[in-house]
Amino acid sequence: MSIAAISAVTDDQIDRVRADHPGAFATPLGTIRRWAPLVLAVIYVLGSMWYFEFGKLLESSERVLRLLRAFVVWRDMDGWAYDQIYVGIAQTLAMAFLGTLLGTIGALMIGFVAARNVMPVMIVRQIVRRILDVLRGIDSLVWGLVFVRAVGLGPLAGVLAIFVSDLGTLSKLYSEAIENIDRKQVEGVKATGASQLGVIRYGYIPQVLPVFISQSLYFLESNTRSATILGIVGAGGIGMIIIERFRAGLYDQVAFVVLNVLVLIFAIDWVSKRVRLWAIGEKHDA
Repeated sequence: MSIAAISAVTDDQIDRVRADHPGAFATPLGTIRRWAPLVLAVIYVLGSMWYFEFGKLLESSERVLRLLRAFVVWRDMDGWAYDQIYVGIAQTLAMAFLGTLLGTIGALMIGFVAARNVMPVMIVRQIVRRILDVLRGIDSLVWGLVFVRAVGLGPLAGVLAIFVSDLGTLSKLYSEAIENIDRKQVEGVKATGASQLGVIRYGYIPQVLPVFISQSLYFLESNTRSATILGIVGAGGIGMIIIERFRAGLYDQVAFVVLNVLVLIFAIDWVSKRVRLWAIGEKHDA
């Protein structure tokens, strides 16, 4: 359109176009709606920072340097209780493995009950889902405190805390994976006259099993870290050793324990990757 043609457009024509296509023209209300979320986010961030006394970072800088020096300077290593440390690491790994295993087994059953395409009775499905909301809505650390109070100090409380927390989360993830399967394979199994268990065995599980394995292996890695924290509240494992060393001011031993936990997590991640690739039938690289 030429400049002359544009100048020939009347105000009435512009008003009609504006009425027919209101979204093509900027308005004060539209501008406010577009920028309001960003402005509110900036205000919220600045308001949140008001509660933090960043000046303490400068005041405690010398103390922080002494603490970091204590972490990296290791003394009297021949007198460290290595047997106690590695027994604690073994307990932590056992807690994470057993808790994840129990959570996976429970989620295999509950996940199908919570899936819409398996459980047609809505009231049953909704009750199960609300129970799962409660289980995963409470952090594993809180469950650890509950079970330490219920069964006493030791790894059993950690296993139960991981199991209950994983049961709620894995069941939800499993149910969502079940709801997203290909219905054609299920209908094909049903056409053979298979029972409901047969349909689940040959129609559902082959499709969702790689997803289940991948999610459970990830939770095993995550629960190894969680088990360390659970030990701090009395649920056994390496966490109790860490808190004891902290209270005694043995920061060099704390650093040594943390490094061992990191190596353990790296090893679990390496093994989990191989198992996941095996589950989906792919070859892994070196």
